[in-house]
Amino acid sequence: MRRLDSMTTRRVPCAVWTGLISGWLGVMTAAVAVFAQGAGPLTAQTAAPQPGPVLRTDTNLVLVDVVVTERDKAVHGIDKAKFQVFEDGKEQPIVALDERKAEDAGALAKPLVLPPHTYRNVPQYRAGGAVNVLLLDGLNTPLVDQARTRIQMIDYMSKIPPGTPMAIFTLASRLRLVQGFTSDPATLAAALKSGKGTPSQSIVLDTPGSNDSVADQISDAGASPGAVASMQQFEADTAAFQTDRRVRMTLDALQQLGRYLNGIPGRKNLIWFSGSFPVSLDPDSSLSNPFSAMRSYAGDLQDTSVLLADARVAVYPVDARGLMNLPTYDVSYKAPSSSNRNARMASDNQKFTSQNQAEHASMTQLADATGGRAFVNTNDFKGAIAGAIDDGGSYYTIGYVPAVKMDGAFHKIKVKVNGGSYQLAYRRGYFADRQKPPDSPNGALIAVATQRGAPPATQVIFDARVLPLDDPAFQAQAGAASGLANGPGGLMTTSLKGPTKRYVVDLRLGVPTLAYTTGVDGVRMATVELILVGYDADGARLNYVDRGLGLKLSAEHYAQLLATGFPLRAVIDLPAGQVFLRIAVRDVTAAKIGSMEVPLMVAKK
Repeated sequence: MRRLDSMTTRRVPCAVWTGLISGWLGVMTAAVAVFAQGAGPLTAQTAAPQPGPVLRTDTNLVLVDVVVTERDKAVHGIDKAKFQVFEDGKEQPIVALDERKAEDAGALAKPLVLPPHTYRNVPQYRAGGAVNVLLLDGLNTPLVDQARTRIQMIDYMSKIPPGTPMAIFTLASRLRLVQGFTSDPATLAAALKSGKGTPSQSIVLDTPGSNDSVADQISDAGASPGAVASMQQFEADTAAFQTDRRVRMTLDALQQLGRYLNGIPGRKNLIWFSGSFPVSLDPDSSLSNPFSAMRSYAGDLQDTSVLLADARVAVYPVDARGLMNLPTYDVSYKAPSSSNRNARMASDNQKFTSQNQAEHASMTQLADATGGRAFVNTNDFKGAIAGAIDDGGSYYTIGYVPAVKMDGAFHKIKVKVNGGSYQLAYRRGYFADRQKPPDSPNGALIAVATQRGAPPATQVIFDARVLPLDDPAFQAQAGAASGLANGPGGLMTTSLKGPTKRYVVDLRLGVPTLAYTTGVDGVRMATVELILVGYDADGARLNYVDRGLGLKLSAEHYAQLLATGFPLRAVIDLPAGQVFLRIAVRDVTAAKIGSMEVPLMVAKK
């Protein structure tokens, strides 16, 4: 079955899911569960299970998560007959409706029991309910507001309802995972108190405290109007450049989170504490060229919202600056001393208001596009996060089959619920993608997934066993040497200094998580790329391996591999010392990727 899960994207075509399916909403859950059952030692021969029913269809199933509230309270038990869904103005028959309640969610999944030295790129999550991700954004937030947010979050985590699953990320120069999914309040609070959760000055935000620009200073000193205008233009261009960089870094981080959360079934609530994130920069009438610093990030923001919605991530932005006064009423404001003081103060207030509106508009746009809700102009951060968790914990999932083909166009969605004055939150449309050439020539998808310290991507699920070639456990294995490459184990092996050790990486790919094309003889075909990258503790690349593989699976072979996973082996040479090994598998057909990082202490001998 091909799903338009929450939203298909122009850049990331929806994968074709086939195999054993345990319910229309459980496609991803079934794929991971079946793969987990066969997670024995990577070289073990597992008897092929009897093939179950195989569903083969070209039906496009669109899933829409809908939060229904009345007076800010979740509404439960609404009958399917009361729902109506429209696509491009035409009502669509609802083929499935599923309600999720926060109180019905199961316990946090127990850690997987994997063989020694074996890892899986799926984080632990709470089965049957929504999970939550807290993103503390230091890139777009002044230091003082970061500190205030952190204090309130530490206090909230100590009182979080038991069993609430949450992961914590920070964003500064890059996205960092502070704490993986856990429902233990003490663990979450400790993570925020650790060094990873410490606030830091943004690398692309001006230091707050003074509104007195260089242009204002030279104007007060009697500089010519031409000199003042030139300095104003320079400062505007610099600010626009910083905003460009900040927006790009932020959207890249949100896209990483989308890939990280993609492998977790059901709804994910991303609670994003950020200080400022504009969707556009308006003309500035004070400049000699008012349009020179204009910017619009609406297209980039839409692309990011598409990827997030495809992973069923609802975004809940929270303005970390809280309720703000006009700058001229702030104690840090420096009033102009020149004769045009009132005009400049009015201009400062107008710029602040315009910028604040643009920043709140971008937050609201991202929330609306993904089915979340924006929290702005509030100092109650604990209430905001509690509201986001409550709001996103109870929802209905509607499934319908659209009449449209994969035409690449954007199709608008509208949902109605009859019988009450309800407030609805849901995504507003999807892109019905044609199959397009995957990935860009510059390999941006791979670059992000193989970056040192990046969170795991879970669009492709796999196990990986990582062992030195001379490890007794590996040597004692029957057929251990089969498939080992001769010569250097990596493209940078010859440049490694000091003693090195060869590591063997044995993978099992979750075959239901790959996209296939099917030949006339029923053979499934897919193309994957395996990348291994070793980094030192400072993030310098030490060595890497990049190899492609074409898969051709008969129906019988595919049924066997559902339990065992598809085996794939590679070797890499690594120097002695602490090494962080990134492992990534790219589905070339669907332009999707899975990745994780394995810390190693490489012995000298």
